Amino acid sequence: NRLARELHDTLAQSLAAIALQLESADVLLETGAPSDRISAAVQRAMELTRASLEEARRSVLDLRAAPLEGRSLPEALATLVEAVDRQNGLRASLELIGAARPLPPRVEIGLYRIAQEALNNVARHAGARICRVRLTTTPGEVRLLVADDGAGFDTNEVSDGRLGLVGLNERARLLHGQLRLETSPGAGTAVEVVVPLLS
Repeated sequence: NRLARELHDTLAQSLAAIALQLESADVLLETGAPSDRISAAVQRAMELTRASLEEARRSVLDLRAAPLEGRSLPEALATLVEAVDRQNGLRASLELIGAARPLPPRVEIGLYRIAQEALNNVARHAGARICRVRLTTTPGEVRLLVADDGAGFDTNEVSDGRLGLVGLNERARLLHGQLRLETSPGAGTAVEVVVPLLS
């Protein structure tokens, strides 16, 4: 598995670099070097450890690609929208804008989960007749919009937790993205996530 190999290689390099910094600190300690030099080596090891942990987390997310089951994000979204259309009496549609391109697995999984959660909110809370999902891909970013013609709500009167907004915000944050919510009573709801694509 390509991702497993990449995870192994990245972790091996990171751990070797951390060990090197700690060995350097140990030698400096034994030779009575100035404390600022020892501290600098330890600080560098700590920075490498934090960076390695973040990289490991990202790689583990990449490995957990089961939700897509080998499909591209547009294919998985099409299946999801069809299921919502069949099961909930909603007229659900999917629009794809921009040239299809492979996205990092963690971005595809994260956006799929956001779409899943947002569509679940529509089915449970919105009282909508129509729901549209739009995926827009440009060289610099990808946007996912889930909009409905349902009841809408006053954001000041509804807790974030009830509508799963905390979860949606957290998923967007993990992708270094932004979540935008537009709604008002009687005017439907639109949830849009914008994720930058780093070159």
